[in-house]
Amino acid sequence: MPTSKKPAKKPAPKTGELAAPKGMRDLINEEYYLFQGFFEKAQEVAMYYGFKPIETPMLEQDFIFSSGIGAGTDVVDKEMYTLRTKGGDMLALRPEHTASLMRAYIEHGMANQPQPCMFYQYGPSFRHDNPQKGRYREFYQFDIDALGSEKSILDALVIKTMLTIINESGAPATSIDLNSIGCKDCRPGYVRELVNYYKKHVNNLPAVDRERLKANPLRILDSKEEKTREINEGAPDAISFLCPACKKHFKEVLEYLEEMEVPYNINKNLVRGLSYYSRTVFEVVVPSEDGGAPMAIAGGGRYDYLGRQLGSKKDIPAIGVALGVDRLISMPWYNKHTPRIIKKPRVYFIQLGIEAKLKSLNIIEILRKAHVPMAQALSKDSLGAQLAMAEKSGAPYTIIFGQKEAIEQSVIVRNMATRSQETVKQKSLAEYMKNLNK
Repeated sequence: MPTSKKPAKKPAPKTGELAAPKGMRDLINEEYYLFQGFFEKAQEVAMYYGFKPIETPMLEQDFIFSSGIGAGTDVVDKEMYTLRTKGGDMLALRPEHTASLMRAYIEHGMANQPQPCMFYQYGPSFRHDNPQKGRYREFYQFDIDALGSEKSILDALVIKTMLTIINESGAPATSIDLNSIGCKDCRPGYVRELVNYYKKHVNNLPAVDRERLKANPLRILDSKEEKTREINEGAPDAISFLCPACKKHFKEVLEYLEEMEVPYNINKNLVRGLSYYSRTVFEVVVPSEDGGAPMAIAGGGRYDYLGRQLGSKKDIPAIGVALGVDRLISMPWYNKHTPRIIKKPRVYFIQLGIEAKLKSLNIIEILRKAHVPMAQALSKDSLGAQLAMAEKSGAPYTIIFGQKEAIEQSVIVRNMATRSQETVKQKSLAEYMKNLNK
């Protein structure tokens, strides 16, 4: 009986050919701190608005996304990374956070908790998209969500929280593009009207949008094709088809925004790129990097029917927004929030000789416990090399620890500005350093 051959393994790349996967990259030093600083700032803002942290897995069962996000979307049809485990499970790297959050809400019985459940989350997502400036296949998002209530004030709260994060990150001006795409009662009438409109123009629609007309007509409004964009100018708008309940909800959202003096623009073609949205959809718009047309940096909306799509016996009203962190921190106006962990060194530690090197980590531990930021070059032996590095570090003090000090259980503390120095016993070092700048 013939057996199938395993595919031949590719040879390991040569050293000069080693590279991160296309569209992914390493975050090193200052770039890493850019992301960390942003997260700390965004987390602080979200916390003050009443949101709590959650972290969902990067891998989920693939139906979480294929059922939740929906067929006919680029994310599901073209961009998801999927794999089959040795046990036969089909998993997917998360292309976004919302479906995972709804799965967690259902799995952990959060409907039995006081509603709404309000969360923020941060981390990488993955889409097999065409990499370009500010757009990666592994990208970072910061999400804010409120689940368990259909009240319009939560739409306003989510928008306001994200707007505050972006404004306090340095955006010179922000506004909201928003629309309402209705509910399961009033949307079918709108979709029928939309389909009839596109059928009149079907010969001018690109192939990709003719396919969307069969599977997901609303997605045509989100098309990037130039011909379709021209056709969309005359498309019927969803607001005209809203039922009384959806009209009331949308009117209240606008009133909240006006009360907070949030500038907004009603965009009749805004539907967002994922199928689970209902009622309010919106994007946060900021000045573009090159001074051209404003660009969307965050977007979201209501996803009141996502819970049922994932297996809930009843609808779970919810509202959320996701911010593209990679794009935000690349903006020339970004504030570059400094992470709290980053401290300028107050001390540069220098060690000389085998005995001193052996006991060097004990001195560093004294400084750590005293919360004294320090820098060092433990791998160096030369006094001259270490002194040169101490000068470049900008640390106001240097600790010199040599053979004599190792024996006497002391250190030399040198003031780098005055060049004065003093011998200090190790047991008194923590208190001495604390008192230096008093």
